[in-house]
Amino acid sequence: MTARPLAIRGGLVAFPTDGVVRAADLLVIDGRIADIAAPGTPFPEDAAAMDAADRLVMPGLINAHTHSHLAIAKGVSRSWTLELHLHNGPWTGGGQAFADRHLLAQASAAEMLLKGCTACYDLVLEMPAPTPEGLYATAAGYADAGMRAVVAPMMADRTFWQAIPGLMAAIPESLRPAVEAIRLAGADAALEACARMLEDWPHDRTLVRPALAPTIPHHCSDVFWTGCRALADRHGVGLHAHLAESKIQGLVGIARYGESLTAHLDRLGILGPDFTAAHGIWLDADDIALLARRGASVAHNPSSNFRLGSGIAQVPAMRAAGLNVGIGSDACSCSDHQNLFETMRLASYLSRTASFDPDDWLTPQDVFAMATTGSAKALGIADIAGDIEVGLAADLVFLDLGSVNFTPLNDPLYQMVFAEEGRSVRRVMVGGRVVVEDGALTTIDYPALRGRLNDRAREIFAANGPRRQELAALEPFVKHFCVGLAEGRFALERETA
Repeated sequence: MTARPLAIRGGLVAFPTDGVVRAADLLVIDGRIADIAAPGTPFPEDAAAMDAADRLVMPGLINAHTHSHLAIAKGVSRSWTLELHLHNGPWTGGGQAFADRHLLAQASAAEMLLKGCTACYDLVLEMPAPTPEGLYATAAGYADAGMRAVVAPMMADRTFWQAIPGLMAAIPESLRPAVEAIRLAGADAALEACARMLEDWPHDRTLVRPALAPTIPHHCSDVFWTGCRALADRHGVGLHAHLAESKIQGLVGIARYGESLTAHLDRLGILGPDFTAAHGIWLDADDIALLARRGASVAHNPSSNFRLGSGIAQVPAMRAAGLNVGIGSDACSCSDHQNLFETMRLASYLSRTASFDPDDWLTPQDVFAMATTGSAKALGIADIAGDIEVGLAADLVFLDLGSVNFTPLNDPLYQMVFAEEGRSVRRVMVGGRVVVEDGALTTIDYPALRGRLNDRAREIFAANGPRRQELAALEPFVKHFCVGLAEGRFALERETA
C-alpha cells in the first residue's frame, strides 16, 4: 500500500547546491521529494500535514568517512600520532564478535542520526580477514536504525609493522614476537571473502550497499590492489582508501615505489570516479590534479587530522582543481565524535590557516555543500540523497530555530555552520520515515543500547588487556622510529624490486 503524500509546510529550507535558505513547502510522495513550492501552494488534498514552522529544514548530512568498529573506543586514544594509533589498533578495535558488529553500527547510527547525519561511508575492520557474516551484521545495524550506509571491509595483506620499511628492525628482537604474532589472512582469503559478500549481499542497496576498502596503499600488495579493482568493477561497487594521511605515508611511497602513493595507484589502474581517498593531507599539486582528472573524491576529516597531528589538508586547492571533496568524522578513537556540524565548522576554520586572503577561505556555503552533495558523490549515492531536489529521497533534518544557536536569527546558514553542534536537531527523516522525533530516536532503544555498549566495552577491553600491555612495551620504539622519520632525523632507503 502506498503511503499518503506528506506536505511539509512553514519552514525555512536550506539548499546546498545554491547555498541559500528560503521559505518553501515540500511535498513528499513514497519517500521522495515530489515538489518544492512557494509557501501556501496547494498540494494534494489527501496529503498529511507536517508543521515546520520555526524550523530550518536541511538535507541530512552525509559522513564520508567513519569506522563503526571503533565506536567502542571513545576517549581511549592518548597523545598518538596516526602511526601510534595504528600500532594500538589491535586492542582498541579488536576482539569483537559478530553480534558486536550490529551493536557498534547501531551505536554509530544513533550518534549520527541524533546529530543530523543520515548516511555514512563505514570502513569496518575484521581480523585476520573480512567475513560476509560480519559485514552483513554491520549493514543490518544501519538498516535496522533506518540510516543509509555504504559498508566496506577495511583490509590489507601487510600489517602496520610490515608496511613501513625498517620499522620491525627498530623494535628490539626480544619484543618482536608480540607483533609477529599478529597476522593477516592474505590477499587470496580476503578477496574470496569479499567476492562471496558482494555476490550474496542481502540488504536493499538503496539503503545499505557494499564497497571495498583496501586500507592504505603500502599496506596492500599490488596484487591485492588489482584484485580489489577487478572485484569492484565486476560488482559495480566503490573503492575507499586512506591516502597520504601522514608524512610517513608519503615517505614510504617514495621509498617503496619511487613515486607518490597516488601516482602508484593510478599506475595500477585504481583511480576513477568510484574511488574515494580519505584525508589526502600530504597530496602534492600533481596528486591533486591526477585525482581530479580521474573524477575521484576526497573525504576530508579535519577533526582526526588535528587530533592525530597529521597536518592540514589543502582543501581549497583541491576544490580549485575541480576535485570533489566530502566531509567525514573519522573514527571515535581518533576524533571522539561523529558530529558533522563540528567537522563543517572546523573545515571552514582550518582553511584560514593557509591564506591571509579571506577570498581563499572555505565559506559556510562551501562546507555545507561538501557535507551534503560532496559526500553524497563520494558515497556514490548522489542520485539518491545529498540535496533537496525533486526526485531525491526525503532525507531531511529539522533544526529548531528557537534554540540558543539561532537566537537572534541573523543568517540561518552561517549560524548552522558556525554555531550549531547538534543540540537543535528535533526531527530527522530518512526516505520520508521519521527516525528521530523531538530529539529522540524512534528506531533504536537508546537506554538498552547504552547498557549493552558499556557492558561490551568493559568486557572487550578487559579481554584485550594482555595485548594492550604487549603493545605498550613496544610503543616507545615505534614512536622513536616514526617521529624520527617525520622529523627527518633519518631516512628510508629506496627499495628495489
